Amino acid sequence: MQNILVISRDPTIIKPFQESCVGDCQLHQASSLIAGIDSLRSHGSDLVFIDMGILGKAARSSGYKAVLQSFWMIVPNLEVVIMTSQDMLREAVQAVKQGAGDYITYPVIAEEIRLVAASLRQSQKVQSELDYLREEFWDQESLDIVQTKCPAMKKVFADVRSVSPTRSTVLLTGETGTGKGVLARVIHKHSNRKDAQFVSVHCGAIPDTLLESELFGHEKGAFTGAIKRKLGKFEIAQGGTIFLDEIATITPSAQIKLLHVLQDGVFQRVGGEEDIQANVRIIAATNDDLKKLCNSNDFRSDLYYRLNVFPINLPPLRHRKEDIPRLVEFFITRLNRFHGKEISHTHPQVIEAFLNYSWPGNIRELENIMERAYILEKSTIMLPESFPAELFGQQEGGPRLAMNTKLTLAEVRHRAVQEVEYCYLKETLAENRGMIKKSAAAAGISSRQLHKLMSRYGLRKEEFKGR
Repeated sequence: MQNILVISRDPTIIKPFQESCVGDCQLHQASSLIAGIDSLRSHGSDLVFIDMGILGKAARSSGYKAVLQSFWMIVPNLEVVIMTSQDMLREAVQAVKQGAGDYITYPVIAEEIRLVAASLRQSQKVQSELDYLREEFWDQESLDIVQTKCPAMKKVFADVRSVSPTRSTVLLTGETGTGKGVLARVIHKHSNRKDAQFVSVHCGAIPDTLLESELFGHEKGAFTGAIKRKLGKFEIAQGGTIFLDEIATITPSAQIKLLHVLQDGVFQRVGGEEDIQANVRIIAATNDDLKKLCNSNDFRSDLYYRLNVFPINLPPLRHRKEDIPRLVEFFITRLNRFHGKEISHTHPQVIEAFLNYSWPGNIRELENIMERAYILEKSTIMLPESFPAELFGQQEGGPRLAMNTKLTLAEVRHRAVQEVEYCYLKETLAENRGMIKKSAAAAGISSRQLHKLMSRYGLRKEEFKGR
């Protein structure tokens, strides 16, 4: 049975839809956007026909995509058709570019409705078959990660499908917080090495003097303090995958050893002479431009070409905003599972604010903001009051916290203090490029106190290093 929703102020518009229905078909009509959304929640739908005037009025403040997202949050695969007059045809085309399925012009006739509905139904069928075939490849845990509406991310996951079963070295690039570590694990899980070790190494977090020992191990007596033989990450990862995050930070001597591994498949422990076979697949990641570093002689060009066998670039969150509602839903589901609350969905005003925000910290920033708001939220809906005021674009000098008179004065005061602390910490860390000692000194607190506050508000120093 096909379920169609018609959103129009004209009560007679339903007649051609009744004429177009052949066989088992259910029609619903709504006279406003809000009534249409309520109908979607109550009855669901396969297809929505909406008047361009109603859509255009709702899109004035937030854009067509934000309004369409309010439909897709309820029915993810919903197709939307615009009903437009000739003088609003240009706006209808813009709405289609923003994600609507098609448009028809007034006067609406039954035959055109049938043709458009049949065309979209066929497209949905083909897409469903493709999605099924794609999902057959992914394991259950990865299915939530690989769902996307963004063309650039669809290409990323297509590349992951192609390279995962191979032994090729993969170089993941993209801004901090875009999910390079998550993608590395997805590649490992869908490789022939999935039953072996996945070893993750954050190269930037290891002191330069210890990096080679951490990666390749050392022999007893190799240096002061080497009281016994130690296995390196490459030995521990034998038969599996090693993920080298922040690869641009490794020392010149470590670069030479890594090049030796990639070229000859062998390495030596620090202080050792025995060649050890490196049966390991390398996935590297960086948020730096390695080509520029090669030009400035800060990174070996021969190592860069060995690492850059199969490059995958992850787009920043501001370039894949169509995925934000799905990511929000994913984080709520996970937080419900871990914290035992029963929050059902997010207020549309929050989603609209998310779509208008630039997300400098990318998915990691979204995850941190969602977790903090989840902890603060007392209702079953993620309300704007639980989120940082800066998301909603308040002007300087205006109120920075939306007032909820259902709360006591003490609760409002507590939230205001948290809001001020959160914004102050972000600004201070950004000004000091994530350096803890300098940020703590600027704030007039100890490094230990700053670490506690950063942990409380889900802030990581790495997010501010490149600002």
